[in-house]
Amino acid sequence: MKKWKLVLCAIASVITVGVTAVVATDVQAANSWTEEICESDEYDDEQKAAAGCAEDRTFGGAANGIINTVLAVLGVVAVGAIILGGVQYTTSAGDPAKVKTAKNTIMYAIMGLAIALLAFAIVNFVLTSID
Repeated sequence: MKKWKLVLCAIASVITVGVTAVVATDVQAANSWTEEICESDEYDDEQKAAAGCAEDRTFGGAANGIINTVLAVLGVVAVGAIILGGVQYTTSAGDPAKVKTAKNTIMYAIMGLAIALLAFAIVNFVLTSID
């Protein structure tokens, strides 16, 4: 069982690195496009704000970015735990102890995902209310 967990962690790590590389490339391309719009005189203030030229340097903006990033990571971890519970359930071969462990893993992962989503909603509501 430990061997399967190690293999799953290795696969998840490779996928995470690959997705991060793709997303970073897309973000870099979007940033260069946004810089062109922000530096150009062809666009008015509304168009520049829609492109993301207006930087949010308030405490709420910084806190919102940090908290949303942490909650996104927690969401990914919760989904990974749900997948792990599914794999445990599938490989339990009817063993009642393994089935119970798998069901608990799935249940707690779903609870964690629900808490992360609620925290995301509450944080965004409070920070938008402050500004």
